[in-house]
Amino acid sequence: MFQAKLIVTGDDFGYCPRRNQGIVECFLAGAVSNVSLLVNGSAAADAAKLARRYNIPIGLHANLSEGSPVCEVLKTNSSLLNEAGFFRGKMGFRTALSKGLLNMSEVKQELKAQVDLFHELTGHLPPHMDGHQHVHVLPKVRHVFAEVLEEYGIEYTRVPIEPGLHNCDWIETSLMDFYVGVEEDSLNTVDVFTKHGIRWPDIYIGLSTMGKNMSVSAIRNAIDTAIEEFRSKVPAHPVPQHRTVTIELMVHPGYPSVPPIGGCGEGPDDFSQSWERLHELQTLIKPELQSHYKTRNIHLCSFKDL
Repeated sequence: MFQAKLIVTGDDFGYCPRRNQGIVECFLAGAVSNVSLLVNGSAAADAAKLARRYNIPIGLHANLSEGSPVCEVLKTNSSLLNEAGFFRGKMGFRTALSKGLLNMSEVKQELKAQVDLFHELTGHLPPHMDGHQHVHVLPKVRHVFAEVLEEYGIEYTRVPIEPGLHNCDWIETSLMDFYVGVEEDSLNTVDVFTKHGIRWPDIYIGLSTMGKNMSVSAIRNAIDTAIEEFRSKVPAHPVPQHRTVTIELMVHPGYPSVPPIGGCGEGPDDFSQSWERLHELQTLIKPELQSHYKTRNIHLCSFKDL
């Protein structure tokens, strides 16, 4: 029987006090086992203190698309900013990148500044680092991102290629189009990250189970499908029955943000104010999900346990 190690990562830690509260509650309930910190989040310092107090494994959620940069030099004059002086947004960043408007040395500068601030806030380097809104797997950015991880000796990241994604007919077309783009970028990133000695879990889940699409059965099915697919691909392993498969489940639980509090410099966005954040929290702490993990020999852990 396959044993599975499952990292349940609560993204956007530090976004606002209500998000921090929800993520901590999930961790204390054994529903989240790892968090990803937005160092430019309005409640980042508080989040770092909470992680220390409750011994929550914490990594860096590198942000190039929402709010303000942390690098002082880039706060006034930078290709990463829009006319209002903020990052260009999830799609705005991608558009500017495709038009060749972004200076990659500024991307590197900001990523390094975020790692340095993470170190300042937590007292250690991040064991893992991923990208807010999946910016880290985009063309050109992926190379700079990999260089920064290698430079700092950060071993783990996230590569959002989700097994069975194309069979998820409940995902709205516009969202699926975005996810398929993320998947394509991720497939093109694998060789780059590998070349730089960066690692990631065997399986990624989190696009098909996000927000209103999250349910105990959706998570259960996504994990079971992914493990089956993974098992079918490793028949050549010398002792396949003893193989431990590693999985990361990306989640966004919390209590919805209440404006004007929250965000990364320009207030909270619709995503953070949505009832879907609370829906994720309530789903993740359900006892039947915990008992499913036990039944399937799935052990929750963090990147430090891999």
